[in-house]
Amino acid sequence: MATDRAAFAAWIDGYERSWRSAGTDHLRALFTEDARYRHSPYEEPIVGLAAIAADWEQERDGPDEVFTMTAEIVAVEGDTGVAKLLVRYGDPVDQEFQDLWLARFAADGRCVVFEEWPFWPDQPWNPQPGR
Repeated sequence: MATDRAAFAAWIDGYERSWRSAGTDHLRALFTEDARYRHSPYEEPIVGLAAIAADWEQERDGPDEVFTMTAEIVAVEGDTGVAKLLVRYGDPVDQEFQDLWLARFAADGRCVVFEEWPFWPDQPWNPQPGR
């Protein structure tokens, strides 16, 4: 089933709300039971809703974590959406990164494959110094 910009935007909003919420039961509305979640394209995927929930609990500071998140949908084609995000943590901001999200959706609108491409300030685009 194809997704559209409105559905993808609603999913991104749900992701942010879930990150800001206690617990992980709400992830069932976002991800399929067998979803694959990657923090970067070179990481092994986290497979399955239970593993994704455990990862979320480990990665975030909790529902009171202070951050802002803005998202711009870059493309939606068929069952896949791509978005560019800017995330800033803290007040005052002490961590910032830009991120690309690639998300593929199941027929029910939940994400079956999620992959991030995060980039931090002052990090080289080229891993080989002097090049």
